[in-house]
Amino acid sequence: MPTPSFSLGDDLLGRAAQRRRARSARVASWDHSGLNEDAFTVMPGETAVLADLEGPGAITHLWFVQGCRVVLGPGLFDAREAGTAMVEFNNALGYNWEVNDPDFYRNVLIKMYWDDQEQPSVVAPLGDFFGVGNSMPAAFQSMPFTVSVKDDSEKKYGGPAAFNCFLPMPFNRRARIEVENQGDHPYMQYFYIDYELFAEDLPEDTLYFHAQWRRNNPCDGWGPDLQVNSLETQVPNLDGHDNYVILETEGAGNFIGCVQTVNHFTETWWGEGDDMIWIDEDFNADGTTSWPPSMHGTGGEDYFSHGWGMQKINYPFQGTIIHEEDVPGLQVHYRFHLADPVRFNERIKVTMEHGHANHLADDWSTTAYWYQTLPSPRFDILPAEERLPRRAEGPSMKDLPVVDRSRLDSRRQVMYEQRDARMTEFTAQRREWFERRAVESRERALKNNELAARVRDRFLGAAKER
Repeated sequence: MPTPSFSLGDDLLGRAAQRRRARSARVASWDHSGLNEDAFTVMPGETAVLADLEGPGAITHLWFVQGCRVVLGPGLFDAREAGTAMVEFNNALGYNWEVNDPDFYRNVLIKMYWDDQEQPSVVAPLGDFFGVGNSMPAAFQSMPFTVSVKDDSEKKYGGPAAFNCFLPMPFNRRARIEVENQGDHPYMQYFYIDYELFAEDLPEDTLYFHAQWRRNNPCDGWGPDLQVNSLETQVPNLDGHDNYVILETEGAGNFIGCVQTVNHFTETWWGEGDDMIWIDEDFNADGTTSWPPSMHGTGGEDYFSHGWGMQKINYPFQGTIIHEEDVPGLQVHYRFHLADPVRFNERIKVTMEHGHANHLADDWSTTAYWYQTLPSPRFDILPAEERLPRRAEGPSMKDLPVVDRSRLDSRRQVMYEQRDARMTEFTAQRREWFERRAVESRERALKNNELAARVRDRFLGAAKER
């Protein structure tokens, strides 16, 4: 007999050598007309459903590629005839004038819902979910996540990148994945969502995937202008009440790690904050925490499995995505507890000091990943304006002086009038093109649902006959 469909005891390599009562399938952004407009267009204020699947099953892989451009001037083509939304000619050639939206990785949210729950189990900015901290993509490889970036887009705000996630995401009745564009510009979303269908319900001990993004900007530090590791910071912290909270949830499950983004302000060192994790019996009857917690660490770099600061490494379970030596003041890093999950049966609170005894007031954000029982906890996310990345601003269009056209001669005034007319026409063409693509994307999403239902019906019908 084939092995049961879904087993918590699976190992990565062994899965390929076992027959299972399962059927592989995929939902993707492919162009159903047979042409090459292989992306969803998501307009400002719009939520796009990328997948709406009936179970039982498990998502096995996510591949996302996306782009969002801001037009600074009219292009020398009919925008309605564009084969792609991202013209990649160098602006100096005069063919186009557009740049990447530096904020869209924070403005676009990814949400995931399991088994018809009203509240999502995953809520995070799209970039941060995949390890893009501060809207600045950088290539890295870990066991659950990878990001690949072209050299000319590396460590540039809003730069295009390819994302992969290999964490299994089981669902019994239904899985729905959405992206919500809370920004000001349309953006393009290419995607694969690979999954398996099962012939029987999931085991009762199945846990469901969760992810949550948080930010303290800044953390509430009591001595932000004190030097890290100085004599003046040596005060005791014997309750952890003011620590930064990475995760707090109730239920039974496994915490599997986080990605952290730190904007550090004092040109010293962002670390030295101990990790403290309270589990189950560490909580008193009134919900307060006892001392000490079940897991108490020795410093931020130590929790992320580095030492003597942070190294420029990409290991399967720990590593640096952006090192502060390469982007001053910015450090992005990860720790994944896949080999050593932090297990809880009732409740967990994962925290870290921001500087020893919480004296630093840096800008911290984290995406926490965990599995737990349903129902999911209810959690909110900051509004878009409070999610925007802290960007190091260089010279830009904002620094240009305002031109008093009335002081120009007639020929130069005509040049401005010509530019304005071309920009009006180009903007209208581009808007028309985006709106057409957005309508087709919504239709494609519905068709994807129909195709996924057809695959499921055929699989279950065949499974009964086997």
